[in-house]
Amino acid sequence: MAGTQARYLYLTRHGEASPDESELTEAGRRQAALLGRRLRGVPLTAIHHGPLARAEQTARLVAEQLDDVPLRRSEEAGDYVPYRPARDELPPEAADTLLGFLNQFPAEEDRLGAELAAAALARFTGPVADDEPRHELLVTHNFLTGWLLRAALDAPKWRWLGINHANAALTVLRYAPGRAADVLLFNDTGHLSAELRWTGFPPELHV
Repeated sequence: MAGTQARYLYLTRHGEASPDESELTEAGRRQAALLGRRLRGVPLTAIHHGPLARAEQTARLVAEQLDDVPLRRSEEAGDYVPYRPARDELPPEAADTLLGFLNQFPAEEDRLGAELAAAALARFTGPVADDEPRHELLVTHNFLTGWLLRAALDAPKWRWLGINHANAALTVLRYAPGRAADVLLFNDTGHLSAELRWTGFPPELHV
């Protein structure tokens, strides 16, 4: 059945994680709680989160600020390379840098990453066959936020690279019937205090 109502996807990267990424830092826990407070009043029907601890902990801390929004663990919301481009897909001036970055991730995981990326698009995007608009939160990782934003903008597949998301920042995508996806908000950190903004970014990208 074709989608008859809009889907609003509230998209966030997990809160700041410890160096070994096994848990959130104190700053990451504060970020998650503040994001939950920001989302009070949004009629969320679910909080989807990836299987890794930093995403699950973020989702639970967000949920503690809300009223009875169910948590749903999703492999598709995990941390993986969604697409590895060939050199000839990339701008010549950036190819070496981008391919060098990707080389730190095992190429044997590419097939699984591509399958999960396709599944994420199928599960989390597009209009919905509901009686009213659907609002969902997706707590995930930097790579998938870039992949979903790239898809919303109908950009080339390689362009998920270079789209960076701060910890616990908020992006909102709308998928309405009969129209292209809308980017209503991107990487918004207005709910975070100054010292909690821009974590997850290298210092030169702090603004």
